[in-house]
Amino acid sequence: MFRIAAFYRFVELDTFADLRDPLHRVCRENDVVGTVLLAPEGINGTIAGSEDGVVAVLDHIRSVDPRLAEIDVKFSESLEAPFVRLKIRLKKEIVSLGVGAVDTVRSTGQRVPPEDWNSLISDPNIVLIDARNDYEVAVGTFDGAINPATRSFTQFPQWIASRPELADKPRIAMFCTGGIRCEKASAYLKDQGFEDVYQLDGGILRYLETVPEEDSSWNGECYVFDRRVSVGHGLVPGDKEICVNCNRVLGDDDRSRNGYIEGVSCPACADSITESRRARFAERQHQIELARKRGTSHLGSTTHH
Repeated sequence: MFRIAAFYRFVELDTFADLRDPLHRVCRENDVVGTVLLAPEGINGTIAGSEDGVVAVLDHIRSVDPRLAEIDVKFSESLEAPFVRLKIRLKKEIVSLGVGAVDTVRSTGQRVPPEDWNSLISDPNIVLIDARNDYEVAVGTFDGAINPATRSFTQFPQWIASRPELADKPRIAMFCTGGIRCEKASAYLKDQGFEDVYQLDGGILRYLETVPEEDSSWNGECYVFDRRVSVGHGLVPGDKEICVNCNRVLGDDDRSRNGYIEGVSCPACADSITESRRARFAERQHQIELARKRGTSHLGSTTHH
């Protein structure tokens, strides 16, 4: 069983570059893998390993700089390794909105705990916005949420500016996977003159972990950026996979249609995939299946649920 920790914290982190090597060493010593971003505006990452290993890494992050003592962490589990390697990167931003500096330390929307979220979004005067990208929204979202249909988070400000119904600065509630994009987007909206801005504290992941399914306003699953692809209520891994050729999210319906070839193509791209890619993916899938028969893991494998 792998313990997974998704975490972030917006904080003025002028010494961010000095944190990389010690953090890399602690992760290696504890067999923890995943991706961590360090930037002047804070830290953002998802890591996986044994429970003790993950705790050791989080304890290190909290202790190495007092400004990181209160990182926001969401835990989940997986039977299979969600990551295959460790990446610790220095960036200009831990999440890019594409508008330059945004004060995410002093001016953000009001955090709403999961247990109060249903009551908030049932208010007819609330405009509910899904701050994620279109391919994520397609996997699942909240009842009544607006989909900005963005391909990347940097398109979000342009979408806000293009919506005439937002010109009067209505009350807005936003949500995203773990809370980090909403926190930055809410700070941007505050800069733009919106006064009543709310964000789901801990994001969809904490909502699915906290709110019983029978009381939930969530439909579908939640896309996650690791080999699980999606999770449902209770953060149980879902039934999705990613097409290796076109990166579409696939479910059972897609796998039952013509054009789906495991590890090669899906119904949406089967007619357009090049022969060289088809051959390369087919050989990789063959090696994955051989590894399965041997009871070993292939680094290029995808996870099916």
